[in-house]
Amino acid sequence: MFECRMASLRQRTTAGAPSAPSASAPRPFLKWAGGKQQLLPALLEAVPDQYERYFEPFIGGGALFFALAHAETAHASILGDANAELIATYEAVRSDLEPLVLRLRRLERAYLAQDSDGRAALYYRVRESRPRGRAAIAARFIFLNKTCYNGLYRVNSRGLFNVPHGRYRAPKILDRGVLEAASRALASAELACRDFEATCADAREGDFVYFDPPFHPLSVTSSFTQYTSTSFGWADQERLRAAIDRLTERGVHVLLSDSPHPRIVDLYESGGYELRRIPARRAINSKAAGRGAIDELLVGNRALLARRRSLSRPTIPPSPETDDGSARGTAARRRRTARPR
Repeated sequence: MFECRMASLRQRTTAGAPSAPSASAPRPFLKWAGGKQQLLPALLEAVPDQYERYFEPFIGGGALFFALAHAETAHASILGDANAELIATYEAVRSDLEPLVLRLRRLERAYLAQDSDGRAALYYRVRESRPRGRAAIAARFIFLNKTCYNGLYRVNSRGLFNVPHGRYRAPKILDRGVLEAASRALASAELACRDFEATCADAREGDFVYFDPPFHPLSVTSSFTQYTSTSFGWADQERLRAAIDRLTERGVHVLLSDSPHPRIVDLYESGGYELRRIPARRAINSKAAGRGAIDELLVGNRALLARRRSLSRPTIPPSPETDDGSARGTAARRRRTARPR
């Protein structure tokens, strides 16, 4: 049963971090700013024990998706993101694994054979390239992800990746085992490059939607919302809240993770949503000072759904008072109390 597997998965995590996955367990194959691998214990506690389909409109590194896929591989999943190259990479891992592995192997061998100057030159040649076809796009995406500065993904106003070269001694550009496990987990998933509202538009009562939008900046210097040519601004945050309201009205389980910025807290607290702060450590940041402990906010609608269910239950009128609770007892009582004519 899915509930049993979920309980087992929760037990295998600790308060601080998930247990080390087995070689065959699916897990993220990309570094991703705001990745949720370290937060899995808290996220899994908030996942409903029973649900129909799983939606993740901001797939990013996919930590929660892969954890749930490990618990129940047959669960239908609808995954989306506005980043076209990211979705093409997921599609290639799912459907074009061998061509992707071949390209990554060539890139890894070429890169590791160079000295530091040669590696930088290869990196910038690949960064400036514009490949076509899913396998080629995915190979470039994964290569840049593994060799760029601090694993960042950032684009300029034209949508072009602009992170400089990193300096790693022996980066693992091709990890075939991780890619194979991810490919199996993605085998039955629906993938689409689209806005978050479109990704979950079909969600219905009993489904589960997890939102992991770009982290709302806690200060003007900590902004990191440029995953596509257009940033995720406050108007998008308000649009997201409206989408969550609509999902709640339809009886959909919703979980959101975002920054504990006062505006975000007020946005959801005012709607009666459950809020919980959990400590996290940011390992991916352009500045070392930004890689310390920072709270993350979890927002859920479990209490609102319970209230919705209680209000939708039909009211059963109390039965007439009887001697023994039966219609027969009621008739007997009426005969006893009737006055003679």
